[in-house]
Amino acid sequence: MKKFAFLMLFAILGANLAAQFQLSAEVRPRAEFRNGFKTPSSSGFDPAFFVEQRSRLYLDYAEEKYTFRLALQDVRLWGEVPQIFKNEDGNTFLSEAWGQYRFTPVFSAKAGRQIISYDNQRILGGLEWAQQGRRHDALLLQFEGKKQVNRLHLGFAFNSDDDVPEPALLQRPGANFYTVSDNYKSLQYAWFNRKFAEEKGELSLLAMNEVLQNADSTVSNRQTLGTYFTYQLGKITLSGDLYAQTGKLGEQSIRGVLGGLNATFPTKVTPLTVGFEYISGKDDTDESDDVTWFLPTYGTNHAFNGFMDYFFVGPANGNVGVTDFYLKTKWQVGKASLLAHGHHFLTGSEQLDASGETLNASMGTELDLVYVRKLAETVTLHVGYSHLLGTETLTTLRPGNRKSNNWAWTMITFQPTLLKTENKKK
Repeated sequence: MKKFAFLMLFAILGANLAAQFQLSAEVRPRAEFRNGFKTPSSSGFDPAFFVEQRSRLYLDYAEEKYTFRLALQDVRLWGEVPQIFKNEDGNTFLSEAWGQYRFTPVFSAKAGRQIISYDNQRILGGLEWAQQGRRHDALLLQFEGKKQVNRLHLGFAFNSDDDVPEPALLQRPGANFYTVSDNYKSLQYAWFNRKFAEEKGELSLLAMNEVLQNADSTVSNRQTLGTYFTYQLGKITLSGDLYAQTGKLGEQSIRGVLGGLNATFPTKVTPLTVGFEYISGKDDTDESDDVTWFLPTYGTNHAFNGFMDYFFVGPANGNVGVTDFYLKTKWQVGKASLLAHGHHFLTGSEQLDASGETLNASMGTELDLVYVRKLAETVTLHVGYSHLLGTETLTTLRPGNRKSNNWAWTMITFQPTLLKTENKKK
């Protein structure tokens, strides 16, 4: 892989380019202090501290009819390999590798390993907060006008694993059995987006079907259907989404719901965003086999329900669900900015304690602070601190017994453009 990438790079640099080529890079180390991150800490536990780094190299090439991207990535913890070594079980891999061909001015096809991200990234997102990101191996058919007032994307994916070497992948019983966990076997979706006149906002519709492998060699289907919108109403910006999940997991019927609404309005000091989000769970008193909890499986979940990732990142909160009431704002602090988010979390379902009594719905309150400073044109510093005060309900439902939990981090991102050539007109 590395030899191929360098050979390709030198070939491109040595060519008499009649197209646009750009070579760019990213180095992003992030130090984290975790003391109750993702789930409450426990008495006697020590906080964790580590530095994780993402390094990327992007090769972008564009001609009149097609665009191409190759992105190499390395993700590692500082010190995880010796200073002197000959062989390494490395973490270097392809982040992106795709090509897009424009058949007409309004129709193109994009195939390969790529980011699939739409709207507020609630259902499909790139998850770029995570150092590794989220990628799909897929084919996208895109219908977009020059002004992009109306856009329609159709996406298709079919996944296979390498538990059987490729030469042995002949037609046989179970030839397409898929064993990679936490992933779909195949995916089909349609996304439509329309921008309102006078830049008042936009409306999106999404229909997505996931084919999931069952252990008995059969498959299940889960559908996610919904909408996302933003709209400018005077000085107030409204934004919201509503999604339903249906289908079957084995013999279990699926009926989950996710919905949210927020309003952003200016003040003399700073804009304020007030909103809520509800993600359904399953009541402990519900004796049916139905799957009533909603799973935002492929979105950028870190951007929602607090930065400490208590919900749908890592532990998925089981079948409890969540109701999140939040207040968000952002101040300018000299040449920097300070982001502040406050959340109050309640369960998204009725939960019982060990004696059968109904638990209080309140799970806790979280405060997130992030300082952002651009040090140079392509260098950005982030410093963050989050604190979560949990309730008896939270420690009853989740591992850990400490109600007061915190997390601190700092990250510096370098994103230089190393080389760029412009189109040569004939």
